[in-house]
Amino acid sequence: MEERALIFTALTTFFVGILTAPIFIPLLTRLKVGQSIREDGPKSHMAKSGTPTMGGVIFLAATLVGVLIFGKRDPLIFIALFATIGYGIIGFLDDYIKVVLKRSLGLKAREKLMGQLLVAILIFVALRSINHSTAVLVPFFGEIELGILYLPFILIVLLGTSNATNLTDGVDGLLAGTFAFSIIGGFYISISQGQTGLAIFCVALLGGVLAFLVYNVNPAKTFMGDTGSLALGGALATIAILTKTELLLIPLGGIYVIVTLSVIIQVTSFKLTGKRVFRMSPLHHHFELLGWSEWKIVLAFWSVQLLFTLTAIGLWMSYYR
Repeated sequence: MEERALIFTALTTFFVGILTAPIFIPLLTRLKVGQSIREDGPKSHMAKSGTPTMGGVIFLAATLVGVLIFGKRDPLIFIALFATIGYGIIGFLDDYIKVVLKRSLGLKAREKLMGQLLVAILIFVALRSINHSTAVLVPFFGEIELGILYLPFILIVLLGTSNATNLTDGVDGLLAGTFAFSIIGGFYISISQGQTGLAIFCVALLGGVLAFLVYNVNPAKTFMGDTGSLALGGALATIAILTKTELLLIPLGGIYVIVTLSVIIQVTSFKLTGKRVFRMSPLHHHFELLGWSEWKIVLAFWSVQLLFTLTAIGLWMSYYR
C-alpha cells in the first residue's frame, strides 16, 4: 500500500506540473515577469533576458497538491511543507520586487535575512513541540548533544542550504537536475527510517521538480527564480533535520557546497590580493567563460551530484542506521 501511495504521489505531482506549466508560463509572460540578466554575467545569457521567472510556483503548487491528496496526518510532513512554502514566499517577494516593481536588487539583504530567520525560528518551535532531539550524530565521533545550541545550529543549516541552492540556480536545468538527485537521497533515508510521511513529501517534490525541469532545460522556457531556489534549499535542509542527518547535507547537497565555496574563495581572494581565482563566480559561470556549453556544464554537475548522493547514502548506511 505504501509503495502504491509513493508511486501515485510522484505521478500526480509530475502530471500536475506538466499540465499546469503551459498555463503558468504564458500567464507569467503576460504579467511581464521576465528575468533581468546581470550585465557583468556571461554575454551568452543576454539572449535569455525576458524569459519568464518565478516558475518555482509550478513545482510548489504541484507538491502542495500531492501532499494534500496523499500525505498522512504526520506533523513531520507539514513541518517540511511549511519550510518549503515559507522559503518560497520569501523568494516570491524577492522576485516580485525585482521583476514587477523593477527594484533590481529585490528584497534588501537585511529583509531577506530576517524573513529566513523568522521561518527558521518557527521551524525550531515546531520541532520542540514534537520533542525533536537536539543531538547531532557526527560520523566517526558519535552523538553530540547541542542543547540550546541546536537553535543556532539549525539556523545555520537552513540559511546556509537555502542560500547555497539560490547561488546554484544560474544555468538552465542546473539546480532542478541536481536537486532531483539530492531529494532522491532524502527519500531513501526517509523510507529507510520508516518515515512514510516524509518519503511522500520527498517524492511529491521530486515529481514536481522533474515536471518543471521539462520546461527548464536549455533553452529554458521559464526560470524558477528565488521563489523556487530558496524553497528547494529550505526543503532539503528540513528533510535532513527531520531525519537527524544534518551533517549528511554536506554530501547530499555537495554541488551546492562547492558552488558556495567558489563564491567565498573568489570574494576572499579579490579582497585580500586583488586577484580572482576563477574567471567568474559562482563556479558554473567560470566554466561558461572557459567555453563550455550549458549542456556540458549541466551534465557534469548532475554527474558530480549523483556521486555525492551515492556517497551520502553510503555514509547513511555505514554510520547512521
